[in-house]
Amino acid sequence: MPIDPFTLVSPPLFAAADLREIEHRWTAAHPGRPLMAGAGAAAADLACMLARDTGEPILVLAGPGNNGGDALVTARLLAAQGFRVVVVSRADPARLPPDAARAWADWRDAGGNALTDVPAGQSFGLVVDGLYGVGLVRAIEGEDARWIGLANAMACPRLALDVPSGLDGDTGQVRGCAVRADHTLTFLGLKPGLLTADGPDHAGTLHLDALGVEPDMLPAVAGSALTRLEARHRLPPRPRNSHKGVFGHAGVVGGAQGMVGAALIAGRAALAYGAGAVTLGVLDARVAVDYGEPRLMFAPPERLVAAPLDVLALGPGLGQAAQARVLLETALASTCPLVLDADALNLLAGDPALSEMAARRTAPTLLTPHPGEAARLLACGTYDVQADRIAAASMLARRFRAHVALKGAGTVVTHPQGRYAINTTGGPHLAQAGSGDRLTGIVVALLAQGMAPGDALEAAVWRHGSEPSIPPAAI
Repeated sequence: MPIDPFTLVSPPLFAAADLREIEHRWTAAHPGRPLMAGAGAAAADLACMLARDTGEPILVLAGPGNNGGDALVTARLLAAQGFRVVVVSRADPARLPPDAARAWADWRDAGGNALTDVPAGQSFGLVVDGLYGVGLVRAIEGEDARWIGLANAMACPRLALDVPSGLDGDTGQVRGCAVRADHTLTFLGLKPGLLTADGPDHAGTLHLDALGVEPDMLPAVAGSALTRLEARHRLPPRPRNSHKGVFGHAGVVGGAQGMVGAALIAGRAALAYGAGAVTLGVLDARVAVDYGEPRLMFAPPERLVAAPLDVLALGPGLGQAAQARVLLETALASTCPLVLDADALNLLAGDPALSEMAARRTAPTLLTPHPGEAARLLACGTYDVQADRIAAASMLARRFRAHVALKGAGTVVTHPQGRYAINTTGGPHLAQAGSGDRLTGIVVALLAQGMAPGDALEAAVWRHGSEPSIPPAAI
């Protein structure tokens, strides 16, 4: 029975290699009970609910692998329920994998056939995409690309099986072109690529069916989806007998001339999320008070980076002048948790000595780069970072022994020990100046109140994405 995966708490994320292991374990334990039968049945049930009630046929695109076999089982079951079904496939039945070949034979024995092209001028009530599933390693081109273009242009719902064809299930990268599904029914478990990079724009509404696979058959994996906060992501209730010192003193350094707003945004967010006291070290010496949030304190940045704090953040509006570099060097020597963002990351990327200092820190270090900053830190192109966001964030976590939030669609949070999570909140409303500064402030607030660094970064990312968006017309 398909479920909404976002009702689960921290569901695991399975890469293509993990799924092959699950299938191998299932086959060994349940010979003669192919998972394909369950996948096709689940897809047929969902397709029945999604197909438009117009009497138009359902188009099923079946590829040359097991994803195509899932589609053929779906087609046979839909036809048995009285739907008109048009199967389009150029797969050679003699070269199909065993389970897919059996699905083809069952479809043929039930009186079905397959066209070699999408009928011109025909309207459909639903498209079922079973061209390519997980494990795709090449760009889709030729006739397959043309079929995807036709499917994307059709005025009917599109249901993708497992992952939309053309989307890399491990990375979320589009390989050539990809189906833009309205719904994706994914099997066994969630795939990382459905949640990050181009995945959210192509998967539509996600449905999950574990196909009855027992939990003990699932391999341990490093990744999970940040769907809801766990207990570790929550601060304990505040006692009545408390004072501001109990909830931490946070420092935020940045705000060079012309960029003061970045530091103010971070500081205001830190207060809003519960830090006991927040002091700003603003490089623009003309600013000594925030009239919008007068609770913020101000101190010379050189004094603040050397002060005894519960947490220090450096970067919002920092700039890259000589003064900024000196401040970063001093901050790297601090013994409190350190959050580095924006120009602090750019300075780190351009100075091997500073990078070495960061990697040698014994206190927790948290990095919150966007893809461009991550690319500079890794000495590669932004395209390379976006091509495999999980790998890029994991590399940063290892290199700097840091907790890392690689921002973007499906923010990836990685940790030094190899664990990672992909956030499922947020949206394009966060693509605005100041958004990253606010995230820095939320991270600072949770750290100041004593939350563990990795948990604080995950919780901050999730909470930041959960904040309500403000329509442009309402601003």
